[in-house]
Amino acid sequence: MTGGERTRTGIGAARAPALAAIASLAAGTAHAADGAGTTLGADLPPWSALPFVGLLLSIALLPLLAGGFWRRHYPKVSAAWAAALAVPLLAAFGPAGFAALAHTAIADYLPFVVLLAALYTIGSGVVIRGTPRGSPPVNALILLTGTLLASVVGTTGATVLLIKPLLRANRHRRRRVHSVVFFIFLVANIGGSLTPLGDPPLFLGFLHGVPFFWTLGLWDVTLLTAAALLAVYLALDAWHWRREDADVRANPEGRRERLRIAGAHNLVFLAGVLGAVVLSGVWHPGRVAVLGVERPIEGLVRDAVLVAMAAGSWLTTPHGLRRENEHEWGPIREVAVVFAGIFVTMVPVLAMLGAGEGAGLGFVIRRVRTPALFFWATGGLSSVLDNAPTYLTSLSTALGRLQPGVPEREAITRLIADTPEYLRAVAAGAVLMGANTYIGNAPNFLARSIAESAGVRMPTFFGYVVRYVVPVLLPVYVLVTLVFFR
Repeated sequence: MTGGERTRTGIGAARAPALAAIASLAAGTAHAADGAGTTLGADLPPWSALPFVGLLLSIALLPLLAGGFWRRHYPKVSAAWAAALAVPLLAAFGPAGFAALAHTAIADYLPFVVLLAALYTIGSGVVIRGTPRGSPPVNALILLTGTLLASVVGTTGATVLLIKPLLRANRHRRRRVHSVVFFIFLVANIGGSLTPLGDPPLFLGFLHGVPFFWTLGLWDVTLLTAAALLAVYLALDAWHWRREDADVRANPEGRRERLRIAGAHNLVFLAGVLGAVVLSGVWHPGRVAVLGVERPIEGLVRDAVLVAMAAGSWLTTPHGLRRENEHEWGPIREVAVVFAGIFVTMVPVLAMLGAGEGAGLGFVIRRVRTPALFFWATGGLSSVLDNAPTYLTSLSTALGRLQPGVPEREAITRLIADTPEYLRAVAAGAVLMGANTYIGNAPNFLARSIAESAGVRMPTFFGYVVRYVVPVLLPVYVLVTLVFFR
């Protein structure tokens, strides 16, 4: 939960310790002290994290092992894991439990979903038509453009904008898989590392108190990673180009086409989104109560502007353009439903980690101690789970390790001032290594789905890892570790 947007709700003491700890966590702050001077979350047992772990494992495994079941029943799966935490809370504490869930929904979940939905809606209204022939320099330029755009329009928005131009530019080529894979690496993940707009983990960090412009300090990590991957891509694509060059010259579909942008007025709405998020990071007029939950006014203004921008885009963009982009609500609906469960179930995890080494998950804090370990631990979990909750989990681990018991926003301020390399490692690990699997970041699935609908035979889950991640990404991560996190 967002540290600066919390309410403090007292919980009766004469309860079973585990239930009392869960309820006090849900209704209060994960990093504040209770009336007796003990840190909230300190009494939580490790098993209170099981709903969170169960939901994340369901997200990781069910689409692979039972894809049809997941597509039909993912709302039930998410709701079941959320209920495993919420039902005991409501049964034991009534209004206090309800207030806790309302706070999670209003202060954390809604801003997160509103941003993603706004970027998705606006991005799907921009259509780039006509692309030049997909030679190595042209393909690299498309990837570079997407990498630069991702921190401005989000990895989801950049994916929606540029995956189809890339596919059209290479429709005459037989070997296209590597271009889509590097698109996932650069545009759907690494390019989003410079602003909270870029990638969901960084936006959650922003909601929890990380300054908006702090992420620009990751420019050196981003530059090294992107430059290395673009160099590898150019070499690989040039090799494939030499093997296909005769076929390309003989194919009339390979002729150059003039670039045109339809729905360009949506760029104004994208600018409105960027302005609203930046404003909410520098303008702090006060706080108001919404359904009993205290929220900063700037957050409410930001969310209202995002909704207005998305509505303006939807109403002013011809639906034919969205059909041309194959726009559908399924992906964003799945994100909204699944993350509703995640936001409920991750509450005890964040509390225990933030409470320090003496709490239920202290064994995690004791083992992950250096920036390099934070980088790899965050990245490893982001590879098999979604990188947004992984970021918050690792951030809470760092706060519990270095600033135990300190209120969250104050702890983040201290962390940035005293040991910023830990936050850099967490942010870089979550964003960069979200590219390691199809399930590491939502735009990965989106890019894969669009490519397969265009006739590109994408590798399987494990083929993607073995053929591309291990030989390409892992050496780059080692280089990043040696340069920045040693």
